[in-house]
Amino acid sequence: MNPDRRAFMATTAGMVLAGAWASEIQALSIDPEMRLGLVTYLWGQDLDLKTLLSTCREGGLGGVELRTTHAHGVEPTLDAEARARVKTLFADSGIELVGLGSDERLCWPEATRLAAAKAKIIEFLQLSHDTGGSGVKVKPDSFHEGVPREQTIEQIGSSLKELGPRAADLGQQIRVEIHGSCASPEVIRDIMAVADHPSVAVCWNCNEADLRGKGLKSNFNMVRPRFGETLHVRHLSRHAYPYKELFRLLHESNWNGWMLLEARGDLPVKRAEAFREQRDLFLKHKHSVVVPTEQKE
Repeated sequence: MNPDRRAFMATTAGMVLAGAWASEIQALSIDPEMRLGLVTYLWGQDLDLKTLLSTCREGGLGGVELRTTHAHGVEPTLDAEARARVKTLFADSGIELVGLGSDERLCWPEATRLAAAKAKIIEFLQLSHDTGGSGVKVKPDSFHEGVPREQTIEQIGSSLKELGPRAADLGQQIRVEIHGSCASPEVIRDIMAVADHPSVAVCWNCNEADLRGKGLKSNFNMVRPRFGETLHVRHLSRHAYPYKELFRLLHESNWNGWMLLEARGDLPVKRAEAFREQRDLFLKHKHSVVVPTEQKE
């Protein structure tokens, strides 16, 4: 978390505790920084950076997670001058670079592949720092045949813990996306118990596995203490996932961060219009769980 955000949150918390806000503002501001942004996978994968930023602005999205290999071209191969241009483009657009989405995994049984993944994550952390981002998404990711599950969990967790100080030095957060065959909340909980570093956090990913066992609330609470500044959602207009309950859980646990749209399916012909539709649903869900202070008393 950057210093400006930390100061903002501290100030905001103090105002709430002091009762300085009017009841209506207080009711709408329990999550003052919960905002909607975009993961370029998939609805932004074909847009160059300038087009991506202008489309997000037109569609009412405030931030972007740039996934590697997409048309935006923001990759670790950029030189210092190109990185500075990216940072300036974001600053001028009013869109926040929330972070970068790497495709690196920490589950490889082969030592050389694991070392290469960790080295690449460090490159992405440096790139995010240089371009104005605040973190990098990584994948845990899978269990491999012939390797005990406990060994894989330990390896992923210890690798994340090893990378934590590098992230902290750069003012970055490592965001562990709940992904792959490691995508059960129980596995992520166990990985994060090993990855005991404040710069390593969970990126909730709205998977089917969230609804298994005792259900969404139990699975959410299992890893909520390690949530980072981002989470991923799919189409907010589709009802296979209980988004209303998710918003309520986020609201009740005072999560404030970036809800990033990772919509699936065909690319919308009118991209900005599709973004606005999702933004409107985001605001509807967000406000539906806010109970005015006077109604709580």
